[in-house]
Amino acid sequence: MARPSFLSMRDESAVLRLSIATTLLIATGGVLFGLFSGSFSIIFDGVYSLVDASMSALALAVVRLITSHAVDVDLPRKWRERFTMGFWHLEPMVLALNGTLLVAVTVYALINAITSLLGGGHALHFGPALVYAVMTVSVCAAMALLEVRANRRIRSDFLRLDIKSWIMSAGITAALLIAFGAGYAIEGTAWASYTPYIDPAALAFVCVVIMPIPLAEIRQALLDMLLVAPADLKAQVDAIAVKFVERYAFQYHRAYVAKVGRSREIELYFVVPPEMPAKRLAEWDAIRDEIGRAIGGDEAHRWLTIMFTCDPEWAE
Repeated sequence: MARPSFLSMRDESAVLRLSIATTLLIATGGVLFGLFSGSFSIIFDGVYSLVDASMSALALAVVRLITSHAVDVDLPRKWRERFTMGFWHLEPMVLALNGTLLVAVTVYALINAITSLLGGGHALHFGPALVYAVMTVSVCAAMALLEVRANRRIRSDFLRLDIKSWIMSAGITAALLIAFGAGYAIEGTAWASYTPYIDPAALAFVCVVIMPIPLAEIRQALLDMLLVAPADLKAQVDAIAVKFVERYAFQYHRAYVAKVGRSREIELYFVVPPEMPAKRLAEWDAIRDEIGRAIGGDEAHRWLTIMFTCDPEWAE
């Protein structure tokens, strides 16, 4: 099979590689334009992008590990023996780390913005700042659109987070574009004394607006790491298990579910009446296959255990 090209949007790793390269380009431009124009908000935008790119690179490494284990290729035997339950648990860890770093950068920038406002602001060259804002908004919007289209098929949590990052970056830069445009418009007018406050005010506004986004990602990652059962998955598994309890005259079932990154971990216990006629192992396996097909989902990222017992203690 041919390897996906760098610009391919059909593979999760290829999409992340393109995103990382684009983010690094924007981040470098942000820092350079920020220093040249004297804009702390543009420098923040660049630093924010650098953090995002570094986390995307880490995410790419995790994606390769998860995929290699799921499809049983390109993974050293020693690693496979040490991580017998896969690498899905790394995904929420990376998402939590990403969110935490972005929150830290945002809080630091907000403190600097408030300090600058209280100190009377600072001068800003609006021309270069406007050029940067227009270019960055265009690139961010294009990347978000491309990834949305790609993730309709791929359905990746990493790409979902990356899409949010691109939308967030576009929103940040659009706000800066409006602020810089207003500052450029009032230069040389009676309102010119307010221009030193535009950059720190824009930075403070952007920080307040984007803060909830990484916080939401941290919350979801913590739910995954704590193995909190998703209500929709639990309801789906229970509904399917009840049908099999009725069909095969079992006594009852117990379901234990969790979502860890892209994986779904499901344990199903069916309590069988002691007087039920014995079945051959092949018959029990056929019932397991039937239940697995009913649950569905991506089998490469599903950990499914189905047990039949006459002893209720095994199910509790």
